[in-house]
Amino acid sequence: MNLATWVERHGRHLRDRPALAEGDRVHATWAELAARVAGAAAGLRDQLGLAPGDRVAIVMRNRPEYLEVLYAVWHAGLVAVPVNARLHRDEVAYILGDSGTRVVVTDDEHATDVDALVATVASVEASVHAPGPGWDRLTGTPPTGLVDRAPDDAAWLFYTSGTTGRPKGATLTHRNLLMASLSYFADIDPVSAHDSVLHAAPLSHGSGLYGLPHVARGAVSVFPASGALDGAELLALLERWPGLSFFAAPIMVRRLAADPALQGADLSGLKTIIYGGAPMYLADLEAALDTFGPRLAQIYGQGETPMTITGLSKADHADRDHPRWRERVQGVGFPRTDVEVRVVDEDDREVPAGEVGEVVVRGDVVMAGYWQQPEATAQTLRGGWLHTGDLGSVDDDGFLTLRDRSKDLIISGGMNIYPREVEEVLLRHPGVQAVAVVGREDPEWGEAVVAFVVPAGDPPSVEDLDTTCTDHIARFKRPKDYRFVDALPTNNYGKVLKRELRERLAQETGAR
Repeated sequence: MNLATWVERHGRHLRDRPALAEGDRVHATWAELAARVAGAAAGLRDQLGLAPGDRVAIVMRNRPEYLEVLYAVWHAGLVAVPVNARLHRDEVAYILGDSGTRVVVTDDEHATDVDALVATVASVEASVHAPGPGWDRLTGTPPTGLVDRAPDDAAWLFYTSGTTGRPKGATLTHRNLLMASLSYFADIDPVSAHDSVLHAAPLSHGSGLYGLPHVARGAVSVFPASGALDGAELLALLERWPGLSFFAAPIMVRRLAADPALQGADLSGLKTIIYGGAPMYLADLEAALDTFGPRLAQIYGQGETPMTITGLSKADHADRDHPRWRERVQGVGFPRTDVEVRVVDEDDREVPAGEVGEVVVRGDVVMAGYWQQPEATAQTLRGGWLHTGDLGSVDDDGFLTLRDRSKDLIISGGMNIYPREVEEVLLRHPGVQAVAVVGREDPEWGEAVVAFVVPAGDPPSVEDLDTTCTDHIARFKRPKDYRFVDALPTNNYGKVLKRELRERLAQETGAR
């Protein structure tokens, strides 16, 4: 089982149909894509000396070459390590080293940082720029056959931050990604070669995962020429590429729904908007439904179980006559076809309907484990169930509503931010004695990062703290607000009571 079989097959059966597009322009037909993928796979093996199971990192913005690289890696029997291109260079370096990446494929926008890491990360032997002469040499290599892979062989190392402040690589196998794709057909949408998928969100995360079922069925993968997306561009793309679906964080859905260009526009070419990764406020969801109609589907999942835990279908969104419609659309739906979902107590015993506990899930879509972290794997997958760290409850119908997060994850603009890594960076500043980072509800971003800082003497300037953050972590992770306090609230054991900090912020929001 090798996911690159899809591209090889379409190269014969759908040879002249578009496979990749940039804006309204066809970048490659399926025959052209299959040839470039097979050539690059041979080049990775023959020219760069990679062997099945070796890791290849991808540090690029969304562009057609990204999918060429991804499927070439799999064609060669290698393991892809897609890296969020917005991360700080130090964060990228950690992922490259932790994964044992041997080759990095990057673009010109990220080449300076990536090329510097070739000399500093021990495992990395080379970088290749795509597009560019180096990538063209690889794609022009005489192709060899697709490398067989077992279903449980690693395909994708999905790096997701952990409460320790260091990201962990969720090992996703060919079986995991196949099951996630089949579940998409079962629960979200059928897909055909006449459809299209738009990559407006990062391919290293949600958009890349939701692109898989579309590649599997031969749909065209479309990249917005702007590199972003607004209402006018979406309308132009719908005229060129009907049957269009895309994944978006709630913030993107909200902005598009309010775009004047879409008000009253013909959206008949729009098939589905899949949203997830952060809560969607009810008012924003109602506005989105008013703009887009019954084309919204919500997914609750994690990197450890890609695309699938529960889903709120397009039919669920459209059923406004249901007596509990408002309550349900603020939940996360029903278990997906390919998994079992339970809510359990601290002893992993299932709790009755209506009671709050930790959400656990099992099925063939659940990761094989964390890359080279057996203790974390054993803890997270204990008893054969993936322990999500999310708290929720199910009703008598089996509908899941998330109540809280047992972990301190902050989701801002659809991006995951763990307080520990921000705290560790701020503590590097000599003017910071102690710090606690929490999330505050934000109508624009979903949540905003707030740092409560105990200064060591006179409070440092906000500018200095911002510089400390941006020197070590991605810009989107830095706090939006700094609160200087004399002390942090703690319990009898000295543990910081972040709950009290969140309550303080919530009270301020309520007062406003």
